Amino acid sequence: MDDDEDIIEIPLRPLVWMGDSLKNIRSFPEDVRASLGYSLQLVQAGETPMDAKLFKGVGSSVYEIVKRYDTDTYRAVYAVKIGEKIYVLHVFQKKSKQGIKTPQADVDLIKQRYKDAVAREKQQ
Repeated sequence: MDDDEDIIEIPLRPLVWMGDSLKNIRSFPEDVRASLGYSLQLVQAGETPMDAKLFKGVGSSVYEIVKRYDTDTYRAVYAVKIGEKIYVLHVFQKKSKQGIKTPQADVDLIKQRYKDAVAREKQQ
């Protein structure tokens, strides 16, 4: 039996980084980048990461991944049902010290980028 027969290739859906999301994730600590990257790769393969949860109030099939590192919290918000691509809408470090609620400015940005992603997909 040839070792190549045991390898199963799973096609990955392309990621589209909206706005400054890619720049933001590159500024995160290496452990956070690796963890978020792994979770997003699972999404590309059609899986739902265990730490993903629905991000309510934006659109259908918008999810959020939350990573805690040291005393900080990092988040990635993405949409899975806009065409064949995965749209990474917003990646950010949560700076608010009050509660777990996402700051309104970040919610507004996510909503706008979701609308932009839908419009972008319709143009293609």
